[in-house]
Amino acid sequence: MSQIEQVTDAVAYHGEGPVWSPTWGGLRWVDMLAGDLLTLREDGSVDRLHVGEIAAFVRPRSRGGYVVGIERGLALAESPDGEPTPMPPLWGDTGIRMNEGGCDPWGNVYAGSMAYARTPGAAALYRVSAGGEVSVVLASVTTSNGIDFSPDGTRAYYNDTGTGGTDVFDVVDGELTDRRPFHTGDDGRPDGLTVDSAGNVWVALNRVGRVRCYSPGAKILTEIDLPVRLVTACTLGGEDLRDLYITTSRENLTDPEPRAGALFRMRVEVPGRPVLPYGG
Repeated sequence: MSQIEQVTDAVAYHGEGPVWSPTWGGLRWVDMLAGDLLTLREDGSVDRLHVGEIAAFVRPRSRGGYVVGIERGLALAESPDGEPTPMPPLWGDTGIRMNEGGCDPWGNVYAGSMAYARTPGAAALYRVSAGGEVSVVLASVTTSNGIDFSPDGTRAYYNDTGTGGTDVFDVVDGELTDRRPFHTGDDGRPDGLTVDSAGNVWVALNRVGRVRCYSPGAKILTEIDLPVRLVTACTLGGEDLRDLYITTSRENLTDPEPRAGALFRMRVEVPGRPVLPYGG
């Protein structure tokens, strides 16, 4: 692996949800609490598109455009840089906001929430099908965070940050079953995650400035220390999918960290996988 490098200035207050897609030219992530999508251009500049009060996560659509998590639901855009149109809200409680999400191999999008007050058990994980049908996959979660699937689609990995660990599910006929602990975050708070082409699970550990890679058997393979504490999420991208991109935050920091809110990158040995798109 290479050394960690800083790709941007501290452009985000709360950077989250990085995802690589050729459909929008490479890497896109969110400045969540600003409600903005950030796109890294080839010359190193960052474009910013405001989509609402909250921009929680973004994924490409299989038909073109993208889906973005907004404050209480989803919004759809028809082109890579177009303005999104909100879908009907997933819930009515104004004390709950969207937080993180991702897609499964069958074109469904999973969208997870959290309470503004961080109330334990107040949030949920939803699944929205390509046709727009909504179901609650998990009720009574606290801070719904990263979710991704194994390369063969038989496992799903999920972080409810309030539990302090990463969980794993068996996927049977497209349903998440047999939830159980995969690994604890030790002294960190598991936030975003991504699964590479070998089935290894990369987890951002918030508050301790670290990204950790686990084997499918939950063995710690690699730990990466960053120069900021609030490490929020990671993804694999680049032309060969071997660039590990890491987002960071400066939300509520009381001690100044000049690099908090920047995007970081390093080269890794095992490539990622093409992003799973939303079928809707």
